Amino acid sequence: MIWGFYGRAMELQELVDILGRGRWFFARITGRRRIGKTTLVQRALEKVSHNRIFYVQIPDSAPAGVLSAVRDAMDTFGLVDTTYPRPQSLLDLARTVERLAEDGYIVALDEFQYFSRKPLFEFTSHLQARVDALSAKADQVRGGLIVLGSIHADMVALLDDRNAPLFNRITDHLELQHLDISSVLGILDAHADREPERLLFLWNLFEGVPKFYRDAYEQDVLGQDRKAVLSKMYFQSSSPLRTEADNWFLSELRGRYDVVLKYVARHPGCSNGDIESHLREVSTQTAEQAGGYLKNLIERYQMLERRLPVFAKRQARRGRYYLRDNFLRSWLAALQNPVSAINFRPTTFLVDQADERLRDVEGHALEILSSQLYEERSRLGIGDFNLSQRIAGYWDRNDTEIDLVALDEDERIIRFGTCKRNAQRLPADVPVFAGHIERFLKAFPAYRAWNIQRVAIAPRISAEIRSHLTSQGVMAQDLIDLTRDLG
Repeated sequence: MIWGFYGRAMELQELVDILGRGRWFFARITGRRRIGKTTLVQRALEKVSHNRIFYVQIPDSAPAGVLSAVRDAMDTFGLVDTTYPRPQSLLDLARTVERLAEDGYIVALDEFQYFSRKPLFEFTSHLQARVDALSAKADQVRGGLIVLGSIHADMVALLDDRNAPLFNRITDHLELQHLDISSVLGILDAHADREPERLLFLWNLFEGVPKFYRDAYEQDVLGQDRKAVLSKMYFQSSSPLRTEADNWFLSELRGRYDVVLKYVARHPGCSNGDIESHLREVSTQTAEQAGGYLKNLIERYQMLERRLPVFAKRQARRGRYYLRDNFLRSWLAALQNPVSAINFRPTTFLVDQADERLRDVEGHALEILSSQLYEERSRLGIGDFNLSQRIAGYWDRNDTEIDLVALDEDERIIRFGTCKRNAQRLPADVPVFAGHIERFLKAFPAYRAWNIQRVAIAPRISAEIRSHLTSQGVMAQDLIDLTRDLG
């Protein structure tokens, strides 16, 4: 089966509606790299049969480099230089955008966040004047401008800051998140299978990034075993993801946050104190900057997130840190070191090593996947539990650890979940799990009057283990159960 367009139905329709207005617009599309921003634009243009498009990816460069990239793109898109003179300055570039929009072109400037760089920032003032002129005659202008960006804070600074030249000029905004689980299952149904082990393995590697699934499809490994996927995608000279993280994600950081990212990737759920202690071992100077590093990684780059236990106040000191992106977490925790050694060690040994490390990473990934499946099923009205708020975990200073706490406030039901990548470990975990729940109920006694449910989750649970769990008053749910009716 040929590759299709998966998910994004709402975003696609929204962009089609924008393009179909037949008047000037200035749209922003944001989302992490490789999430499908450009593909969405291409698909929407196909839907409206619009063939006047000018696209250029802005390089992280000086003005000369940007202008060179624009001139090359104008040649590629067949823009005749006598009609559209090649820009010689950033002011010329703003005028070129205006001229193209007036002539009915959709102009797409990718990696727009680089205009926040000091040498390029003047362009935003020049563009403001051109956008204002186009807006004043919006009904007569058949073209539009789309800016695409992958660094959230920089895009906000350029377009949402009250002191920014382009403040309040955007007419439309789309933010692309990862594909939902239903869309990932649609990909697997079309090109592989939805066996729970495959879903967890691939989702832990690629999460909801359509580009990575397509890369695996084009390498003909979506339906193959784990080691074939790893070998083909990461460990060969032509592997599409061999340099992906370093070239497209970590290069932006210029090595400033590597120690923090690697530590959090390898110790998901670590505390601020854990991070500072590790940094002191590595470098006292780095440890002194830990707070600033965490702030930037959370707010500017959106690579980290700080989670709190359920019911905790925002200012609580029990926050734990996690990488937000599965691909980066898997790369830093399990793949980076083996891949870097491919010129010095046998490939089979390195693939085995990476696979073993990934199995450890998948334990945490199962918790996230299960939470998202609960939320998605509740949103679609097909689950056995109607959530009234986002699922969270719970922990305290008494060593209480509960992977999932779900609330249905309308029916006064509280469900506690424990997740194990290896289902064989679930029966022995039951009494420990019960102790954690009891300590939770001591801390929050009001929930003793609710309907208290316990659930054990694993990728696949045998009939024998299900029977044992049921006899102990624990429901069994595996990924087969949780993905039923999805996709």
